[in-house]
Amino acid sequence: MRLGCVGAFGFIFLVPRGVEGGVSPAPTGALIWSFHTIPQEGEFGSQTWENEAWRHTGATNVWAGVTVDEERELVFLPVGNPTNVYYGGQRLGDNLFAESLVALDANTGEREWHFQIVHHGVWDYDLPTQPMLTPITVDGRRIEAVVQLTKQGLVFAFDRVTGEPVWPIEERPVPQSDVPGERTAATQPFPTRPPSLLPTLGMTPNDAFDLTPELQSAAQAAMEAFRTGPLYTPPSLEGSLVRPSGGGVVNWGGGAFDPESGLLYVKSSNVSGLQRLVKFDPETTTNPFADTTDPDYVGYDADLGGRATFEDGIPLNKPPYAYLVALDLSTGDIAWRVPFGRGSDRLRAHPALRGVDLPDRLGTPGAPGSIVTRGGLVFVGGGEDALYAFDKRTGREVWSAPLTERSAATPMTYQTAGGRQFVLIATGSGANQELVAFATPD
Repeated sequence: MRLGCVGAFGFIFLVPRGVEGGVSPAPTGALIWSFHTIPQEGEFGSQTWENEAWRHTGATNVWAGVTVDEERELVFLPVGNPTNVYYGGQRLGDNLFAESLVALDANTGEREWHFQIVHHGVWDYDLPTQPMLTPITVDGRRIEAVVQLTKQGLVFAFDRVTGEPVWPIEERPVPQSDVPGERTAATQPFPTRPPSLLPTLGMTPNDAFDLTPELQSAAQAAMEAFRTGPLYTPPSLEGSLVRPSGGGVVNWGGGAFDPESGLLYVKSSNVSGLQRLVKFDPETTTNPFADTTDPDYVGYDADLGGRATFEDGIPLNKPPYAYLVALDLSTGDIAWRVPFGRGSDRLRAHPALRGVDLPDRLGTPGAPGSIVTRGGLVFVGGGEDALYAFDKRTGREVWSAPLTERSAATPMTYQTAGGRQFVLIATGSGANQELVAFATPD
């Protein structure tokens, strides 16, 4: 079972897979209250599931974990996506509270406010990381904010008590699906500030790999076989190139907020993906649950192409494939954005790139996040086989050290009783996993 779990003021908040989360007092484990992330009959939001789709839809869990404001006795849920992830023909409507940030009264489970970040999601853009509680000052006014990072690379900031957006959020028209039975939302929410973590979103010919003119032309030609367009171009039968992919600009690693400067640091991946739908066939599907699945319910299978590539492994989109981004939450501006990570050795050794003057930082995508220290450094592994330190004010890379395996987690830092500071990071997986520590001099 995947779940988000946190303890606060004698309660344990559990959000298991499915439609219902609950709270238990730590000593007894008795259920105190529950909240349906898929509203049941007569509950607020059930009308957003047409044809009573709430009866048969699953998932919509909170796998990223919950955040608790103990002072205000609020619990914040970053809700995931519903089934079927890439095809919503059997769950028409906006589908509350899927892909929503929901604030609940921690004592009663009553909904205080919510904001749906993706209407009727079909991209696997579920909320990937815990909401961040960050006091910020905007135009001289202190706001006790909650900030939600998203897979789309959009950053949403709200007053955590009222749910009012810190900056206006616009509903903008987005491309529509032409898959039989599907009806995607006409608009999606876009914050007016901050700007997206990536310089551009979506996939167009201008986003094609561009390190040589010949490879740029080849990438653009390869893209012609698929549907392209801006963010929220829906999955299609011919295949849609999307950026970001379902892995997201941000994933579970989240961000690191510096209360001294008001800057939020976010490791951001820049990866495109292919999302294609095929008519569900129990005889040919790779779905492991096919023998217990109603074909009429599924409708379409997702035939995902993973990262979108051409020429035997070159990404279709141009580098860098990751950034470290600093957001100024007092202004809603990007303070700086720098490429992160050396990038794939396999890509650097690709025969088509032999003799090409490659950038030092091609970029390394990955889920792990960053930490920021009072000493003025941002540490991040971010999926790279090295640990990096950046100047938190300028984004200048000031130090790096190799790791024997790829970093597998966000770093942590601690100080011993003797006053020595350590930075620790988990690397590798399975038999190759280990913890690697770095320390300041004695």
